[in-house]
Amino acid sequence: MKVFIACLGTETNSFSAMPTGWTNFEETMLYRGDATARTATTFSLPMHVWKKATEEHQGQVVESIAAFAQPAGLTVKSVYEGLRDELLADLKAALPVDIVLLSMHGAMTADGYDDCEGDLLANVRAIVGPDVVIGGELDLHCSITPKMVDAADALITFKEYPHIDVGVRAAELFEICAAAHDGLVKPVMAVHDTHMINMWRTPISPMKEFVADMQAAEGEGGVLSVSFAHGFPWQDVTHTSAKMLVVTNGDPDLAANTAKRFGQRLWDMKEETQGETISMDEGLDAAAAGPGPVVLADVSDNAGGGAPSDSTFILKRALERGDQNLLIGYFWDPVAVRFCEEAGEGGALDLRIGGKCGPASGDPVDLTVSVKRILEDAEQTFGDARMTMGTAVWLTSEAGIDLILTTKRTQVFHPDGMEQLGIAPASYDGIVVKSIQHFYAGFAPIASKVLYVSAPGAIPRDYANIPYAKFTDSYWPRVANPF
Repeated sequence: MKVFIACLGTETNSFSAMPTGWTNFEETMLYRGDATARTATTFSLPMHVWKKATEEHQGQVVESIAAFAQPAGLTVKSVYEGLRDELLADLKAALPVDIVLLSMHGAMTADGYDDCEGDLLANVRAIVGPDVVIGGELDLHCSITPKMVDAADALITFKEYPHIDVGVRAAELFEICAAAHDGLVKPVMAVHDTHMINMWRTPISPMKEFVADMQAAEGEGGVLSVSFAHGFPWQDVTHTSAKMLVVTNGDPDLAANTAKRFGQRLWDMKEETQGETISMDEGLDAAAAGPGPVVLADVSDNAGGGAPSDSTFILKRALERGDQNLLIGYFWDPVAVRFCEEAGEGGALDLRIGGKCGPASGDPVDLTVSVKRILEDAEQTFGDARMTMGTAVWLTSEAGIDLILTTKRTQVFHPDGMEQLGIAPASYDGIVVKSIQHFYAGFAPIASKVLYVSAPGAIPRDYANIPYAKFTDSYWPRVANPF
């Protein structure tokens, strides 16, 4: 058994003005044939799993590129085509192969390519022919398209948000594809469109039970895999809405009926699963009232959704109110980090922070700060992976608010990203994290409560009024009944 493995992806916010080019890939992840010899990140982790599993099956692995970019705007056409063509050239050189396994995001858009994953899979199929097994692992915030389903034998998504099951899903995909290669199963897929746009939090009921029931359905009566593709609300493409995706062993009716059954269940609990957000003042009031730490998610400035991660709206409001004992991060501000490096640890300076990337970032904030710690090559935990932060700086301010700045644009994943600087997160009344949900697994155990704050920013939570141009289908909550 000869298995070809690769990774290519990003999550595209169609409304972001930040282009996704070579620098973004190089700073985030760009390996050529040696990703499995390096520390696993979220989207290279499947390659580690697939290599190990192939070797355990006495097979041969051919490893191509592992390329992933921090979410932003459209990928530059020449960059996508260059990475795609490099992967395809590696595949041609590896022929013949028995299985192709690809780690992708599922919401990647490039200039001229609304469906990068569909384009990639179709090109792979054209090279390997109809008999080679093609499998793909996707982020659950993906757009499932007919082109993707037509080209692949099996597609599965992460089930959990935050994504703590990347490795488990990779192993699941490998077993399905290996069984298909051995003639033990014949995967067929069906998709059910829920006609909904939302962000579902899987650790919280009733989504927690929904995910458990998806897993329980696998292995029953020929069902091989059940995935819920949540969609990415800020990707403006034809197939943006959330979908159920089911893989069965040679039974298209079972796949369609199972997908529809789970899709109907999602529809029935749509009001219950609509994530609640609160105002900035409500969140800051909760932190002030205690007990701490109260974790406040700045959901509109999440780098993982294509936002700049330098908005100052909550910081500015906290300063206006005179709030104390708050920690806010991570601000993507390489210029401010440079000034801190010049001042050195223990240095004090007047520093202009954030508000640099446009109107959605708010105005810069001027503070007198002390540099507590500077750490090069900072990292944080995300599930089974480690994510880079660049140089991280811990600042205290005369206003009683602490800040963390980074040179790499990243959301907050885990308290260890703060603890490595010498910070004790649990000592604060409030911790403001620039993230939507990926912080939850790490911070929920230390938080007295977790609240989601709807501040201004690049990814507002008003799903009914996202200004789509290419996504023209009726959907809830824009219309009450889109069916």
